[in-house]
Amino acid sequence: MEEITIYTDGACSGNPGPGGWGSILIYKNVEKEISGSLKNTTNNIMELTAVVEALKLLKFKCKVKIYSDSAYVVNAFNQKWIYSWIKNNWINSNKEPVKNKEIWKELYELTQKHEVEFIKVKGHSDNEYNNRCDEIARKEIYKHTNK
Repeated sequence: MEEITIYTDGACSGNPGPGGWGSILIYKNVEKEISGSLKNTTNNIMELTAVVEALKLLKFKCKVKIYSDSAYVVNAFNQKWIYSWIKNNWINSNKEPVKNKEIWKELYELTQKHEVEFIKVKGHSDNEYNNRCDEIARKEIYKHTNK
């Protein structure tokens, strides 16, 4: 099975506010950067979108390592929250509807097509790819805040 590494980050200016996301896909030493933005969104939506959009580019079943500085994204899978949400009809442990349910559903469906491992990285530290994703995401925000 082919292996791919994905780094992702999302950012927001204000929360909610203009947001951007950036992802870097690395396959056989080839790097591809993708990005996007929304005029009015949240940081968590941008973090999720970065992962979703990267996974959507994969054309066949892969072994995927996703590196993110978002505890929200990583913990949902690594601490198995998402499986509880699904089992409980998208109600969280506080008996409230899960926020961003539609994006979570899309992300879950995409992860089922691959062997996905989520790895937490420390944000704004010495990880060059995470820092690059942050830079890409912030450039996307700039498009909406400086017209």
